[in-house]
Amino acid sequence: MKIKLVAIAGLLASSMSFAQLKAVEYKDESQVLSGFSGTPQKAVKGKPGILILPAWMGIDTHAKESAEQLQKMGYYTFVADIYGVDQRPKDYKEAGQKAGYFKKNILEYQKRIQLAYEQLIQLGAAKDKIVVMGYCFGGTGALEAARMNLPIAAAVSFHGGLGRDASRTISPISSRVLVLHGADDPYVPKEEITAFQDEMRQAKADWEMVYYANAVHSFTDKGAGTDNSKGAAYNEKADQRSWEAFKQLLNELFL
Repeated sequence: MKIKLVAIAGLLASSMSFAQLKAVEYKDESQVLSGFSGTPQKAVKGKPGILILPAWMGIDTHAKESAEQLQKMGYYTFVADIYGVDQRPKDYKEAGQKAGYFKKNILEYQKRIQLAYEQLIQLGAAKDKIVVMGYCFGGTGALEAARMNLPIAAAVSFHGGLGRDASRTISPISSRVLVLHGADDPYVPKEEITAFQDEMRQAKADWEMVYYANAVHSFTDKGAGTDNSKGAAYNEKADQRSWEAFKQLLNELFL
């Protein structure tokens, strides 16, 4: 009986863990997408919103936790579904393939980002007060939102890829850009960092790049373990400090 009660309690906790978020279906032509929206009980003045782009495995606990935390802070939130309800990766290999497809077919990635952005506005967020933030693959997407000049206030990348096809035209970037980067991230070579910074200068962007010591890829993901030698690992200090840098940007923009 005791075991049954513990099991029931676990199920209830799981079902209530993201009770503040609501599943929302939308479409990219025939592809059904399903994201998660959050409406604050007391919105920040001006009704700003945060669009959250998940890492390469798609919508996960980390993205949902961030959405709920931001919702409690007074922001409208929407967690984007980039892949589609029947296209979720089953493992890291498949995630790499799917994320790689969108990085290569950048216009399709940009379209999925814009569709999610529109969902956030439909939720009630002010269209001129949107911040796009993302983790890893989603961090790359946040930068794409800036590159495509989506009408956003800022793009924020947490340990995201910085690369872009060198053949693409560099256009002026009107939004703020904040890159929060692990100083020892093995997946982002120095050449990519240099090219990104040169791009930001040419685009005349208002940009910042913050490095975190002893941090590798996925430093905000508690599920990534703590072994830096694997290239992706959680780092508590970098996680907390990068979140504070993100909140400082939000305060400058909206408070």
